Amino acid sequence: MNMETKIKTAKSSLETLIVFRSLLADPVIEKYYVLLEVLTDKLSASNFNRRYSEFFAALLERQQVSLLDYLSEKILFTETAFSRFCAGKTVKEINPELRRAVEHDLEALQKAAALTPQEIKEYAISCGGFTAGEANLVRKLPAWRMEISLPLEPVVRQKFTLQSNWAKQLEALAAFYRHHGSGLFARYRGFLWERVDGKGQLVGIEYPDPIRLQDLIGYEKPRQVVIDNTLKFLQGYIANNVLLYGDRGTGKSSTVKALLNEYAHLGLRIIELPQPYLADLPQVLRQIKNKPQKFIIFIDDLAFADTEETYTPLKAVLEGGLESRPRNVVIYATSNRRHLIKERFSERAGLFADNAEDEVRAAETIQEKLSLADRFGITVTFLTPNQEKYLEIVEGLAAQRGLKIEREFLHREALRWEMKQNGRSPRTARQFIDWLAANLTQRARQNV
Repeated sequence: MNMETKIKTAKSSLETLIVFRSLLADPVIEKYYVLLEVLTDKLSASNFNRRYSEFFAALLERQQVSLLDYLSEKILFTETAFSRFCAGKTVKEINPELRRAVEHDLEALQKAAALTPQEIKEYAISCGGFTAGEANLVRKLPAWRMEISLPLEPVVRQKFTLQSNWAKQLEALAAFYRHHGSGLFARYRGFLWERVDGKGQLVGIEYPDPIRLQDLIGYEKPRQVVIDNTLKFLQGYIANNVLLYGDRGTGKSSTVKALLNEYAHLGLRIIELPQPYLADLPQVLRQIKNKPQKFIIFIDDLAFADTEETYTPLKAVLEGGLESRPRNVVIYATSNRRHLIKERFSERAGLFADNAEDEVRAAETIQEKLSLADRFGITVTFLTPNQEKYLEIVEGLAAQRGLKIEREFLHREALRWEMKQNGRSPRTARQFIDWLAANLTQRARQNV
């Protein structure tokens, strides 16, 4: 196949995409198509340089230097009719029409990716009538790589090289979708619900907090309750929603975040839902209810003012709403307030007062406020540690960091730190160890 035919084939292959047609709107692939279009139509040195550079800049903007890497990632993580189908079905259940369409698209994408930057530049020079200076400038343009280099999912990625036949990798691709799901939920483990221009959407977290369960010291019993409930959930059993209640800095949020790093390989995903967006909870649930993964909806620092009624959507989902909570979803919330909603003594006085301004059904108001916390099936408590427990945590963190320091000195400095800072808590202990480690390292360097 001569170079002109190869380029025209690559361009027309992109035009005929079916299952992966959404890729034509992708910023990188769109600019690649425009580059191919220039080669087959309005070829000039100025136009070529511009389109080539725009494409390569877009590729680098996505932190990629290989078009094959980029395409293979798009194949894995773009949500399509095929990826959604495979999430809950076996390869044998794929209907022949869908199979043929996927095979066609994989072959088309391979043809589009087969052009090397050197071939593209030399073809432009030979057909564009460039001057010697223009040709020299074109040849100096940087080139993208032509191999798969990213380590993610190596078994699948090894099947998408220039030497392999992409159309024959359908079963490997289906197995990936079946195990990991599709789209955002295959690409990311943690998510944040955000509103952009008033519209709610899930945003994947590229680098979630790396905290692991083994990093957390103390509170083993309450943490084990959360772990056991999560494992039952991942094993397909009915699990409870969990309220992690307690004092600040005791590791409530860290416990939930550590679950993601521990069990993501079992299909666990976590969506952090900020309290101001609780009204969007039904919308979040509709987006994930038929996915193969298991989701924890994480609401951090949950608490409501006494006049605030935004907890109604949460209350309905926890128990009692017409639209039931999907079986692949549980809600974990942390709070410094046991009953979540602020109460006033004046409300309790209304139980006995004769004042005409007092509420007639004061008892019902109190019960309404208490009922939200009651709808969490499990409540675990994280209280401020006493001095002995605090020092145990400090010792454990120092051992984790490999700090070799006298126990008496460690205790004395830790107690001084907590008196000057935020009081006793695992968070304070970690902050103290961070400070101590930095000081020790600084002194060691000064003594060298």
